[in-house]
Amino acid sequence: MDDLLRDLQHTLNHEIPLTRHLGLRVEQYRDGRLTLWAPITTNLNHKSTAFAGSLNSVLTLAGWGLVWLLLKEWGLTGTVVIQESSCHYRRPVSNDFTASCQQPSADELARFEAQLRSRGKARIELTVEICQDEQVAVTFRGRYVVHLTAKSS
Repeated sequence: MDDLLRDLQHTLNHEIPLTRHLGLRVEQYRDGRLTLWAPITTNLNHKSTAFAGSLNSVLTLAGWGLVWLLLKEWGLTGTVVIQESSCHYRRPVSNDFTASCQQPSADELARFEAQLRSRGKARIELTVEICQDEQVAVTFRGRYVVHLTAKSS
C-alpha cells in the first residue's frame, strides 16, 4: 500500500503542479477512505484562515485521488476529470487540515467498474469532507468522469 500512496503523491505532484504550492501530502488510504493533508501556512487568506480556493482544491483532489486509486486497484488506466462540483463552507478552517473521501457503496462501485469495463467511460459521484475540531467545516460533492486510455485484462 505504501508504494501505491507514493505513486499517488508522485502523480499529484507531477500531473497537477498546484499540489506542490498547496503543500499537499497523501496522508493515508485505509478501509476505502483516502485522506489528504495540507498545511494552513501556505493556504492562508487575509483573515488568517484557510483560503476557500485552497480548501476546494484539496477537496477536489481527494476525490480525484480516490478514483485514481480505484483504477489502480482494478488494473485500469484512464483519464480522471471533475465534471461538476459543489462546496459548502460551514465554518472557518484555522489549522492544518485534512480532506477525507470515502468510497461509495459496494453497489455503486460495482456499477462504476462494470460501466468502465464495458463502455470505456463512466461517472461517479463522491463526497469529501474537511473537519475542524471534530466538526465538519467544509463538505464537497463532486462528479468525476473517467475515460479509459488502455484496457487491462
